[in-house]
Amino acid sequence: MDGRRREANGASGTAKDHAFVGNLEVDPTGSGVLGGLSFAVKDLIDIGGYVTGCGNPTWRDTHPPAAANAVCVEQLLDAGARCVGKTVTDELAFSLLGENYFYGTPPNPRAPDRVPGGSSSGSASAVAQGLVDFALGTDTGGSVRVPASNCGVWGLRPSHGFVSVAGVNPFAPTFDTVGVLAKSAEILASVSSVLLASDDDAVEEPRTIHLVEEAFTLADTEVRQALEEPLRHLGSLFGGRLRETSLREINGEAGALKGADFGAWLDTYGVLQWAEIWSCLGAWVEEVNPAFGPEAAQNFDLAKSLDRRRVGLAVRSREEYFRKLRSFLGPNDLLCMPTTPATAPLKGTVGARGGANAASYYPRALSLTAVAGIGRLPQVSLPLAEGPSGGPVGLSLLAANGRDAFLLSTVKRVAETYA
Repeated sequence: MDGRRREANGASGTAKDHAFVGNLEVDPTGSGVLGGLSFAVKDLIDIGGYVTGCGNPTWRDTHPPAAANAVCVEQLLDAGARCVGKTVTDELAFSLLGENYFYGTPPNPRAPDRVPGGSSSGSASAVAQGLVDFALGTDTGGSVRVPASNCGVWGLRPSHGFVSVAGVNPFAPTFDTVGVLAKSAEILASVSSVLLASDDDAVEEPRTIHLVEEAFTLADTEVRQALEEPLRHLGSLFGGRLRETSLREINGEAGALKGADFGAWLDTYGVLQWAEIWSCLGAWVEEVNPAFGPEAAQNFDLAKSLDRRRVGLAVRSREEYFRKLRSFLGPNDLLCMPTTPATAPLKGTVGARGGANAASYYPRALSLTAVAGIGRLPQVSLPLAEGPSGGPVGLSLLAANGRDAFLLSTVKRVAETYA
């Protein structure tokens, strides 16, 4: 079936089809550790000969087919994996919900009345439904980690700059990453080793696992309760190496960021993200005047109206936060926090059509996801818990910048020992 025609009709198919905008077959170009595995690609990532639609019909209709596969796709094909489709994304990746106005909401099989999370919604849905072994997504402000948590799958955001984004539509480049969603920790680690070109299989012991106090305080009571058992398991597995740590301890008490909390981190992240989004996509929006769904239209209006005089201070603040994290986190240290502050929202309750709920959910979610973005840290969401009101709850581990292999080996150890 033609990829572009399939994209136009994807939202009218069966429930499972809602994870995909196009079915295709791209055979492996080599053999390796991913032999026999199937994967899907978020429709923000190029497959040669197919239009990268970015979740918006106007974008799809104003862009030509990709000239070549994205570099990350080539790596996976060369390692023996087979690509079977392109997956739904929120419009231009500008959402954490997974409710696309034009293509519908990919199903969340673990919580059918709740959103899958975005913007890598179709990729998480396809993995959670068992349609593929793993899928590629992109993660700028949580777009792999949030749907991984919502759908109960394993999800990696790698250290920024360690996986090629060539052939990936830019959104906010100093935060953009290509991430992985997988049905098991073993597959997550294998795929990530290919993308990161890492052959390091050495098992290293964590020195300290820092439970970030403000992150757990920010989360709903049911999330904290659901994570009690996974945290007990971490304690039994790693002995006395778990300790409660405050953001103020990470930040230190000197300098302009004295007493910083998540509000300051969120403000820094938000200013830079919106500035970069409008720098990357604003010219197209202004020239083409595309049809947007309500949430995307609202988000782009906010990005356009940003007071760009705030950018310089935000860049300086981000770099100071980055230096603080780099100084605080040793090579064998980890941060631990809930992936999201709440279970997946009920469909239609957040966003431009969801009213007041957005005022609670979005700032809290982005406060948690901003830590990895600002620190260029690798983060894995582990699907270890279930909320009492329905829906999976993810627990996240974060490592120092560039310590992706160490993080993934620790995650595999946790998965192998968790009942």
